[in-house]
Amino acid sequence: MQAFLKGPASISTKPLAAKEKTAAGSSGEGKRTKPIPWVEKYRPKNVDEVAFQDEVVAVLKKSLEGADLPNLLFYGPPGTGKTSTILAAARELFGPDLFRQRVLELNASDERGIQVIREKVKAFAQLTASGSRSDGKMCPPFKIVILDEADSMTSAAQAALRRTMEKESKTTRFCLICNYISRIIEPLTSRCSKFRFKPLSDSIQQQRLLDVSEKEHVKISNEAVSYLVKVSEGDLRKAITFLQSATRLMGGKEITEKIITEIAGVIPKETIDELLLGCQSGSFEKLETLAKNLINEGFAVAQLVNQLHDTVVESEDYNDKQKSVIVEKLAEVDKCLADGADEFLQLMSLCALVMQQLTQNT
Repeated sequence: MQAFLKGPASISTKPLAAKEKTAAGSSGEGKRTKPIPWVEKYRPKNVDEVAFQDEVVAVLKKSLEGADLPNLLFYGPPGTGKTSTILAAARELFGPDLFRQRVLELNASDERGIQVIREKVKAFAQLTASGSRSDGKMCPPFKIVILDEADSMTSAAQAALRRTMEKESKTTRFCLICNYISRIIEPLTSRCSKFRFKPLSDSIQQQRLLDVSEKEHVKISNEAVSYLVKVSEGDLRKAITFLQSATRLMGGKEITEKIITEIAGVIPKETIDELLLGCQSGSFEKLETLAKNLINEGFAVAQLVNQLHDTVVESEDYNDKQKSVIVEKLAEVDKCLADGADEFLQLMSLCALVMQQLTQNT
């Protein structure tokens, strides 16, 4: 009986061992680098790599030298490097080993009501920071709490935060990140060093995009890069995302302005000129057809409002009175669209007013 039991066992163990070996071998061979978005791939790894925000970088570098940091409040438009800057600073302070233990990052997508501030943030802030860096560099005796998109926190949650900020100042530093500083309550702003992140200049954006294109072997003309910068409106994250999308679409061919126009959802200049010509014609039926075509082609009216604003303001074909009336109507339409109004009706209302302004003097 014993021999019977031993026999199959001894036979079956060999194939198993062989299977395990082959599985281990195949998994080792099949390991590939995971494809990650270029926005994450080229996110600054240290404070020196942060583009254009010279004042913030200078202050942070001094703070890093002394291994001390005030409470920070970063505000400015999206895609200017606010989150990247504080994450890069935290990595330099704590190193890769202690980064996870010492940094608590809460985004708007996480729940950040008054209860979370009272429990989660408070509990993290009360922990004593201990441990030293494996590379032997000096490690500061505090932790960092990053509250991204802090302007979407309720006033009650912000009020609950101010006492924790003060009480746990020995062990914790807070970094609040927001787009609109006016939505942060005064007691919090007075407890932080405020830094405004400026929209990136065109030359800086162009340089970064050309660097990324070179590293990723992307063929793109200088005109297309300039147009990409114009379309992204100072938001480098948006520009890099558009560049990656265009690269995937073209599959190795050269990226042109036309492709970027399609990817970014920008309304072609010819379409806007055609709509304005329709307004000048004085024919309501023609205007209605043009508006229907624009909606049917899938263009967003909110995007049209933005582009029409620039066209009207920069144009020399309208006098100041006409410009002021049209721009006021554009603001009205933009508000209605944000409130969820029907796109076609708002577009017709806007076009009717433009037609009235352009035809009443002729």
